[in-house]
Formats: sequence, C-alpha cells, structure tokens
Amino acid sequence: METRFKLLGHPVHPMLIVYPLGLLSAAVIFDVLYLVSGNGDLATFSFWALAAGLVGGLAAALFGLIDWLGLPDGTRAKRIGALHGGGNLLVVALFAVSFLLRLNNPQYLPDTLPLIVGLLGAGVALVTAWLGGELVYRLRVAVDDDAGLNASSSLDRDGVVDVQT
Repeated sequence: METRFKLLGHPVHPMLIVYPLGLLSAAVIFDVLYLVSGNGDLATFSFWALAAGLVGGLAAALFGLIDWLGLPDGTRAKRIGALHGGGNLLVVALFAVSFLLRLNNPQYLPDTLPLIVGLLGAGVALVTAWLGGELVYRLRVAVDDDAGLNASSSLDRDGVVDVQT
C-alpha cells in the first residue's frame, strides 16, 4: 500500500523520523556524557537537541497520522500503526518531560530524573521503531506499488508533491 503523501516520489513520514530519532537519542547520550564528565557544554547541547527533536517528532507524527488514516480499518497494519503512533506519542511526551525538568536550571544541567525519563523514552522508541519496521518491511505500508529491483525512478512520475486521496 502506497503512502498518502509523497515528496519527489518518496513518503514524507520516513524522511522526517530520522531527525527526531537522531536528536533525541543524541540528547540521551550527551546527558550521560555530561553526568560522567561534568562538562556543562554537553548538557547545553542535550537541551537544544531535545528542543529540536521534539519539534521534529511532532512534524513526523503529522505525516504518520496522514498515512495511518489511509490504512483500511480492521487490518493488522491499522492495529500495528496505532501502536506505533501511540507509542511515539509516549516517546515525545517522555522527552518533553525531560526537557521541561531542565527549564528551571539556567544552564540546562540535568540531574538524574531527566536522564531517567530520557532513557525510558529511548527504550520506548526502540520498540516503536521496530513496529515501524514491521509496518514497512513486513506489511509493506508506504511501499510503492511499482517497487522492485528494476522499478522506474520515482522522479519519472508527474509532480513534485503527490497527495493521494
């Protein structure tokens, strides 16, 4: 089943998820490095990576929702997609809590609670990433109907942005 919203022939949702996943996981890594080293610059980077990752996560969620709404009701893909999306909302909420816990500190230095919440968010993200893989690689959600080893170029199609109804 093809995705409902494409840019240059490719689904937008998978293009966007790399940013929040990278930024939010980097925030956790830099929090750990800060707690080990005491270098405040690492905590500052973590804070801003969280901010950008949260914005990116919300953008990715919008396009994921558009794709999920196009899945037929009563299918395994619809159920897995609901778990994937709901789990990712939990991920964003956990990282938002980690972010908010730092706001009272003028240097954004986390103590152990924001780190624990961030680690929990990263753990849930691993599960939701697997569910996303299940949707694409097992259930073929967002896979172009013309996909194959000798498929035509995605740029051969008309239009830069393709919205299917």
